[in-house]
Amino acid sequence: MDQRLADDNPRGLYFLADLVNAVQDGSGATPEGLEAVVEAHGGPPLRLTETTGEEIREAVAVIAGILDIKDEDSAAAAINTLLDRYPARPRLVRLPERRWSLHTPPPHDAQPAQWLLSTAALALALWLSERGYCAWGRCAAPGCDRYFTDTGRRAPQRYCSARCGTRVRVAAHRNRSR
Repeated sequence: MDQRLADDNPRGLYFLADLVNAVQDGSGATPEGLEAVVEAHGGPPLRLTETTGEEIREAVAVIAGILDIKDEDSAAAAINTLLDRYPARPRLVRLPERRWSLHTPPPHDAQPAQWLLSTAALALALWLSERGYCAWGRCAAPGCDRYFTDTGRRAPQRYCSARCGTRVRVAAHRNRSR
């Protein structure tokens, strides 16, 4: 199991970042790829068509737009807009090997994009309200556009992984040494 999923928080944001990254890098651009990302994070079993897959990709673009917001007031306004359009009706759910957590119920009316946006609104709202700032972002390393969830307690996170952070620090060190 992905160790991030065993942590208390923010499972919903790991899902959103992984989904946006999968669509962005192409591995989750197909209906099957989207289904796999949702399933890997304990989401409902979706059976997407090309049409519903396209709707999910459009929803992912909306989510990416919010993940690009750095100002918490602007992020709150965007999240509130999502909550107004796609109200979350969360339920406590316990997935195998995990603690109880809030989940939006699976789509009963064959509209997975609405379920995704409702899930995103809930996850983003919970994490923004808990952290008090936009604890998410896009990697600052040149050539990397991956999204991440900032779970650190000190300085705000700038890179999607230790690898990207190290790559930037090594490049800066080499440039200073010249």
